[in-house]
Amino acid sequence: MVNIYFLYPQYLYFLFAIPLLFVIHFFALNYKRKVALRFANFDAIAKIKGIDFFSKNIVMLIISSLLILSIVFSLSGMQLETTAKATDFSFIIAIDSSQSMNSDDLNPTRIAVAKETAKNFIDSSGIGTKIGVVSFSGSTFVINELSQDKLLSKNSIDSIEIETTGGTDLEDAVINSINLLRGENSKAVILISDGQLNSGEIEDTIYYANKNDVLVHTIAMGTSEGGYFDGALSKLDSDTLKALSFNTGGVSFDVQDKNNLTNAFNEILQFNEKQVKVDYSRYLLFFSIICFLLIFFLSNTKFLNLP
Repeated sequence: MVNIYFLYPQYLYFLFAIPLLFVIHFFALNYKRKVALRFANFDAIAKIKGIDFFSKNIVMLIISSLLILSIVFSLSGMQLETTAKATDFSFIIAIDSSQSMNSDDLNPTRIAVAKETAKNFIDSSGIGTKIGVVSFSGSTFVINELSQDKLLSKNSIDSIEIETTGGTDLEDAVINSINLLRGENSKAVILISDGQLNSGEIEDTIYYANKNDVLVHTIAMGTSEGGYFDGALSKLDSDTLKALSFNTGGVSFDVQDKNNLTNAFNEILQFNEKQVKVDYSRYLLFFSIICFLLIFFLSNTKFLNLP
């Protein structure tokens, strides 16, 4: 069963514009027909010319009504509630953007693979999952707060760049991520890093996560052999990441283990059948733009008014 909800139902009053459009349309149509009949037998002209005066106006009326309908539903924040596989968790994806993430032991770089991995997780996250994005180095930057908008989250990830700020303050990143999850029932942080912790204390991070009932999952970026950035060698410190995830009830895995990546995502997400709400506002806005362009095209070509 599908239920319909509106976040801003007050905008639904604009739907009265549709019957008003019909009244104006047929009034204008009748007026034009009377004017035409004063000068000629319009019905006879239509048969000769192959012009269907009424049908072409009905098509424009239907498209115009769909335009109004889609705009009003978009403004009203239309949502459909349906049963689907979804997760109870809300997630903050925290991506390490320190200079060591520019190392080349992963192709092409650690940061590039980190972004790809994060976006793959978002694609796997199911319907209605709330996801936020932060990046961190010596400081933590909130890119976007919790949202069900997958495109927004993926664009936020694409916008992350290597920071010139020195250090990797993992503690600050996790604490800020946890704070963004306040008020959520099931909470988890996905930390994507090479584990090069040189600021903050891991014990304090674990304590704060457990105190707030937040799972911290970690994805290790890099290799034990290491890679180079700006002439410096950087090696993966997976022990720190494993300790963080183990002591907070999360899971830890290596990004190089491609075969286990999907299973790891499913383990993190913990899918089950539940009622989820899907926001259709953006799709309705796109549809309204298509209707507008169609009206513009038809009014200037096939349905151009007779002189």
